[in-house]
Amino acid sequence: MYVHFDGYPDSKLPLLLSAHQNRFAGDLEAMARHLIDEVHIGWEQLGTDLLDGAPDALRRTLTGGEEFPSRQLTNVCNTDGTPAERELITQDGTDGLEWAYVLHESGIEVIGLLAYDRGPVVAWDTDPRSRIRTDPGAWNPEAPAPVVPPRAAPRLSATAPASAPTPRKSARR
Repeated sequence: MYVHFDGYPDSKLPLLLSAHQNRFAGDLEAMARHLIDEVHIGWEQLGTDLLDGAPDALRRTLTGGEEFPSRQLTNVCNTDGTPAERELITQDGTDGLEWAYVLHESGIEVIGLLAYDRGPVVAWDTDPRSRIRTDPGAWNPEAPAPVVPPRAAPRLSATAPASAPTPRKSARR
C-alpha cells in the first residue's frame, strides 16, 4: 500500500515494529488488515496512533513527544479529473519509489529500491529504538539488516545499599 509522507526506514520501521509488538499484540493478520485491506486508496502518512498500547517511555523516545494521526489519502483524482482508485504496489510497479516494506510472518522485509529488488528481513522482536541506516545500498538482501540495537543502560538497584568507600591506607614513612 502506498504511503506518501516520509518512507525512510528510520521513521517507518520503528512505527511498524512497535505497532506489531504493542497495538496489534503480534497479530500480523490484524496489522495487515489495518494497513492494507481497510485502506481506500493509500496513506498520506502513518502516525503515532500506530503506537497505541506502547509504553509511554517508548512512545516518547520514538516521537519526541509529538503526536500526529495516521491519515489516508482522500480527494485524489487522476489527471483527467476522475476519482483515483485503489492501487496496490507490486514488484512490477515501484517506479519512482525509494523504499518498500513487505510484511512476513518472521518480520519486515525492507527494500531499498534504488539499489535492490529485495531486502533483508528485520525480525518482529527487534527493539524499535534501534539505530537504523537510511542508505538504500546498506539494505543488501545478502547481508544482515543495518539495524543496531540500542545500548542498554546499566541497571542501578534502588534497594541495594550504597557501598562505603574503601578507607585509604596511610603511607608509612
